[in-house]
Amino acid sequence: MTTAPVTIYGDSRSGNCWKVRWVAERLGVPFDWREVDVTSGFTRTEEFLSINPAGQVPCLVREDGRILAQSAAIMLYLAEGSDLIPDDAFDRAKMMEWLFWEQYSHEPAIAVRRFQKAFLKKREEEIDPFLMNKGRRALGVMELRLVARDYFVTDQLTLADIALYAYTHVADEGGFDLDDFPAVRSWLHRVERDLAAL
Repeated sequence: MTTAPVTIYGDSRSGNCWKVRWVAERLGVPFDWREVDVTSGFTRTEEFLSINPAGQVPCLVREDGRILAQSAAIMLYLAEGSDLIPDDAFDRAKMMEWLFWEQYSHEPAIAVRRFQKAFLKKREEEIDPFLMNKGRRALGVMELRLVARDYFVTDQLTLADIALYAYTHVADEGGFDLDDFPAVRSWLHRVERDLAAL
């Protein structure tokens, strides 16, 4: 677990950025938050592209100048050696499985639909219906996993739960009805209690 101060560039409205900020706060990592409005065009400026050529947030800059991008990579770096990463090798791999799945199968539907609906203010008929179908399938996978367990990997919060919470807890902003997924709703409440306990 890192204890050296870091600088984090992020948009507070972004679930990917929220993940990183919350991990840093939970673990007491000293950080300087640089708010970046992703809709302003700043991430395409020469100034920002010199930090992250991909033009994306979140992005972490260490005191020694080394730079790390991608929310999962940053979370793993910040949480190394903490209770957010399981000690058991298989459980760690399972946590990684959910981190990869979140970015590949969950975020591209739920976060994208939320962005189009809540931030770009697109009308329902302007949004690709595939996003709703894919997002509901993702929520269904989560529901099946959570029917008989409290968290995604172990009996306590891990990075997998943080990653999946980020966009699931605002899925309604993308038009997803979580009343259809009671185990997911119960899990959200558990994670929220964990967050509030800090």
